[in-house]
Amino acid sequence: SASVFPPQKPKSELVRTSLRLLTSSAYRLQSECRKALPAEPSPAPDIQLVTQQVIQCAYDIAKAAKQLVTITTKENNN
Repeated sequence: SASVFPPQKPKSELVRTSLRLLTSSAYRLQSECRKALPAEPSPAPDIQLVTQQVIQCAYDIAKAAKQLVTITTKENNN
């Protein structure tokens, strides 16, 4: 039962977790996109692998954003 926990603690931890996922995924996305545009002397990147990583980062960003919206909506409705 949720009443066992202090009311704000679980929500705050969920917010922190979502923000960490959002931030780390955004940094990863930036890094992966840079790999797709290497400097001239660099060997060509594996575009298929980079594309998969970009898609995964974008998914993680969307997931974290959805979690934040869900948490914020619940908090505002209480």
